[in-house]
Amino acid sequence: MALDLANAVAVVTGAGSGIGRACAHAFARRGARVVVTDIDEERAKTVAAEIGDVAMSLRCDVTRIEDLEAARAAAIDCFGHVDLIHNNVGVLAVGPVEAIPLEAWDRVVDINLMSVVRSLSVFLPGLLAQGSGHIVNTASTAGLFPYGYDRLPYTATKHAIVGLSESLAVYLRPKGIGVSCFCPAGVRTNIIEHITFYGDQRQPPRAPNFGVIDADLAGELVAEGVAAGRFLILTTQEPAVELRERGNDIEAYLERVIRDYT
Repeated sequence: MALDLANAVAVVTGAGSGIGRACAHAFARRGARVVVTDIDEERAKTVAAEIGDVAMSLRCDVTRIEDLEAARAAAIDCFGHVDLIHNNVGVLAVGPVEAIPLEAWDRVVDINLMSVVRSLSVFLPGLLAQGSGHIVNTASTAGLFPYGYDRLPYTATKHAIVGLSESLAVYLRPKGIGVSCFCPAGVRTNIIEHITFYGDQRQPPRAPNFGVIDADLAGELVAEGVAAGRFLILTTQEPAVELRERGNDIEAYLERVIRDYT
């Protein structure tokens, strides 16, 4: 389901920096009015000021449903309705699987996955009532492939977001609502701020050589994908090749990944 971004109203979480900021700008360049939300209120204000009169900012902690409800109310009060929800918040717990404590799992699941569930509970009824709109969920290539065992809580939540998004598309497209799942590979952002390390490992998370792009290009790719009604949005085409390899023979694929990453 394609969405005409001209005059659409977009709510973006985690939009104070990185991919969220880039997407907010990209939506606005296509004519959307944007509600820039972030747990860091000053960063949200800065991004909204960069965009101009078609944007407003709001502090939003995605672990609190009250904050998401406030974002919905602010969007409706300021712009009249909501057309696009971009769920874009994520944190990482990095280290050997056995070194990551349960409380770290709880935190990553609460922020990465349950934030999407909360957002759906807040915004989906309105989209269903108007019979139109679009949902973008930011996952990762770590949600498509098994290389992320050094950040297993993150990997598990991103796999969950991919599955949630795919099933949600089956449910919502017949109702006039589009769903996109953004699975970036390497993107130059401030993600290091959101990594907690456990155990002896202090190295950046491992990843395939899929290539790295700037956040601004990532934002453009998301906006183009939404405008085209595309489900899977990638930052490079290598993951599409690997998806075919994985689908053709998963046992052989896992053996190859084990050789590459151990």
